[in-house]
Amino acid sequence: MLSHTSYETPIGTLYLIADQQILLAAGFNGFDDLTQRLSPVDAAREIKSVKEIPVISDLVDDYFNGDISALNSIQVRQPGSTFYQSVWKAMRKVPVGKTWSYADLAKRSGSADAVRAAGTACSSNLIAAIIPCHRIVKSGGALGNYAYGVEVKQWLLRHEGALQ
Repeated sequence: MLSHTSYETPIGTLYLIADQQILLAAGFNGFDDLTQRLSPVDAAREIKSVKEIPVISDLVDDYFNGDISALNSIQVRQPGSTFYQSVWKAMRKVPVGKTWSYADLAKRSGSADAVRAAGTACSSNLIAAIIPCHRIVKSGGALGNYAYGVEVKQWLLRHEGALQ
């Protein structure tokens, strides 16, 4: 059985879906958006509403209360191609308080020429902000898009010290 909960943040409600202590989905658009994007196997499982998810809820709370590296300890799993998996793994290596360009991300994912594909992997990320796609910016330094709005991306980057 999967569990879901929500967490009130300064930038809106963060919705979380987990398989015990492995986070499967996180985002700001609601549970329907997240459940539609789960793997078919996970989407078919029963999902129970809980007050909090052990370990995960505490780490999310720590992050929003100032421990900006707390999200690094959350275990994650999401469906995606081998390349997408390598992109998401690389994204988790972007240091807190730093940003990488889409070109940097493609290179660190093993395919320097796959800049557009790396961007698509960012937009397909089901576990925002834990897999920190908000830390990926355009080559010239412009923030670029973010599924939950540029304002949310800016807040997260300011919170982490990457923006003034």
